[in-house]
Amino acid sequence: MTTSPLVATTDLSEEQILERATVCARGMQRAGAELLVLAYEWAVAHPADRLDPAEAGKPGRERATILGGPGTPEVTEFAAAEFGARIGRTSHHGRKLMAGALDIRIRLPLLWGRVQALEVRDSYALYVAERTRELSVEEAGWVDQEVAEAADGRIPWTHFEALVAGKVAAAAPKLAKEKEGRAAAATYARTIRPRAGDETHGIGTFVVRGPLPVIEALETAVTTLAHRLQEQLPEPSSPDDDTPSIDELRVQAIALLASPQVTDQAPVDGETDLRDLLPAVELVVHLYGGAREVSPEHGELDRVARIDGCGPVTESWLREVLGRYARFVVRPVLDLEGLAPVEAYEIPARHRRAVQQISPTETFPWGTTRSTGPTVQIDHVVPWEPNGPPGQTGTHNLTPLSTYHHRLKTHGGWQSTMPWPGIHLWRDPHGQVYLHDTSGTRSVDRRAGARPHDLVYTWHQVDWSSISAA
Repeated sequence: MTTSPLVATTDLSEEQILERATVCARGMQRAGAELLVLAYEWAVAHPADRLDPAEAGKPGRERATILGGPGTPEVTEFAAAEFGARIGRTSHHGRKLMAGALDIRIRLPLLWGRVQALEVRDSYALYVAERTRELSVEEAGWVDQEVAEAADGRIPWTHFEALVAGKVAAAAPKLAKEKEGRAAAATYARTIRPRAGDETHGIGTFVVRGPLPVIEALETAVTTLAHRLQEQLPEPSSPDDDTPSIDELRVQAIALLASPQVTDQAPVDGETDLRDLLPAVELVVHLYGGAREVSPEHGELDRVARIDGCGPVTESWLREVLGRYARFVVRPVLDLEGLAPVEAYEIPARHRRAVQQISPTETFPWGTTRSTGPTVQIDHVVPWEPNGPPGQTGTHNLTPLSTYHHRLKTHGGWQSTMPWPGIHLWRDPHGQVYLHDTSGTRSVDRRAGARPHDLVYTWHQVDWSSISAA
């Protein structure tokens, strides 16, 4: 295999490259410092008294909230969504940035000054702000004095994390003791879902967090059963024999332990059908039809399937891995476009599944929450009316939204329209428009001189005056 030679894209000398890189890094640091200032100013512009007292307490209405730690003022709840969207990030990131800016400006003045002087990167200050959020103003100020000098990157990041953790515990020992109690209660055993873009190749992750005795007992049980499996393997006939590694056997041991039928006395041998021992679980696998591709060198090529929540796998993987553990139920293809709308406000399960297939994540700008998540609702884009036109509940008028963004759309001054299923236009209260579809979110530039209610796009014209914000 030959590699192409590297070709320079500029005529800069080595010294010039390094000088330009220094300027770029400095510019990024300056931008981070300025963004903190703007996040703080955005919070100042949205005080709690901006809310209408007559609307207070009504279902779904915007509320006042404290984003930062003790000593920081209340701000309006929906402000973070608009700030986050405008910088191309999630509502959660907007809240996080505003909270950090308030904390650093009010509770960590030494770090604020060093960030604005470009002596400390904003990420270091934001980390301290998050770690000191439960402390009082005085306790946070003491931590500020203790860590501000070392926050300029002079020590490795892991050492800085340890320094901050130690100072936070020293500032509030009673709180540190309470955190130990909360940590002891925060036990779990759960599947870690892959992030968007992760290549899982059919492999998942299951994590257990519990008291040390429980973890040691699990370790002993898995190790013991894995060695039992290893002892019953046939002797390899040649060095090329594909003998399972001890790690692979440990995974098989966990699969066996997951079944209540397996005990220390249960037989584990080559005659055991793992499918009969495993508990019942369900994976949704999407297979693609059409003609198979054939290669002159390799013959019939593998097609790629997709497992909901896990990502793509090959059909060979389905046969070799799931085939060993699973029994398959073949269901007909869900016709996303052929689902007839219904007259009821309630959303049938088939329509819900179809909407979740059209939009894998909620459709608010930059949203990342999976549409199948417990906090996501299926919203009528055009509000359902008891005496409205027929067929209001259908894939043409349904979209997944988290509870927070549903409230924001209803009461926060945002507007949305869905020209086609899965394609959404959103407009924030200041007129910025976002396009969200299956490829993600993009900001849509307004025509020069156009008014917010008279927006024209190269592919679609929207009359915002006829669009309800509810």
